Amino acid sequence: MQEVSELDYRDYYQTLGVARDASADEIKKAFRRLARKYHPDVSKEPDAAARMSEVNEAHAVLSDPEKRAAYDAMGQGHRAGESFTPPPDWDAGFEFSGRGAPTGGLDEEAFSDFFSELFGRMGSSARSAGAAGAQGRGEDHHAKIVLDLADAWRGATRQITLRSPQFDAQGQVVLQERTLDVKIPAGVRPGQLIRLAGQGAPGWGGAPAGDLFLEVHLRAQPGFEVVGDRLVAELPVAPWEAALGAVVPVQLPDGSMLQVRVPAGAQGGQQLTVRGKGLPGATPGDLDLVVRVLLPSAMDPRARAAYEQMARDLPDFDARQQARAG
Repeated sequence: MQEVSELDYRDYYQTLGVARDASADEIKKAFRRLARKYHPDVSKEPDAAARMSEVNEAHAVLSDPEKRAAYDAMGQGHRAGESFTPPPDWDAGFEFSGRGAPTGGLDEEAFSDFFSELFGRMGSSARSAGAAGAQGRGEDHHAKIVLDLADAWRGATRQITLRSPQFDAQGQVVLQERTLDVKIPAGVRPGQLIRLAGQGAPGWGGAPAGDLFLEVHLRAQPGFEVVGDRLVAELPVAPWEAALGAVVPVQLPDGSMLQVRVPAGAQGGQQLTVRGKGLPGATPGDLDLVVRVLLPSAMDPRARAAYEQMARDLPDFDARQQARAG
């Protein structure tokens, strides 16, 4: 799962001086008023350029129903300037149109890290999915969906509900929902796009509708990490299994079992690779198992007796020296 850095929260409503339930018209009026005050070409304020950049950023979000709805869902209850980390998959389930640049033609580099973290990838995804075609073809839409690892592993058909933000007649953001049956191909990778033909915006004058592109993300599953097409998992083993070698069971994401041979003398942290048992596909990924040696508790009298016997029988064993020797 993608790492999200800690950010300074930006209160765009506070920046424009409007209430959180402000209409689209109220946001436009506030922006025009502040633009007249801070535009560098006319303003005498010493920090005019910085303030104008803040105003432009706030307007770029709050004037766009899609960005505004996602921002509202993600950031309620936070104060400007406080440390903030976006919740995992905060933007999943929102359906966005492929409008292109997320800043509406303004210089994105002048905007904050907060904006870039939240909306930069949104714009990039929209551009990669494609925009409206010629002769009135409908605009492509895109959305992020979060799947269970088991569904990505074996494939599935799932119902997904997408929320499409729009302004209503009063200038308030409303969410229109629709539910789709989506076929998840076996072995779909994180970041891969699933294309649903004709499920984007309708075309003009009889032209075909645009497409809907679903960007796949995987829900964290205890015990497994997905790295590209590889699966990484921990392999707990008993001391005697590591020392003497053994064949041990490993449960795969779909619940099936795999028998894996642990070589004699395996050490904690050692990686065992099982070819072709990562994510399925035309070229399946590999399964990487990291050995973890678990010791029986010395609170068990039998284990304590065994440890005491080993201490007597192996007085010259120096774990620190062996670790230094590699």
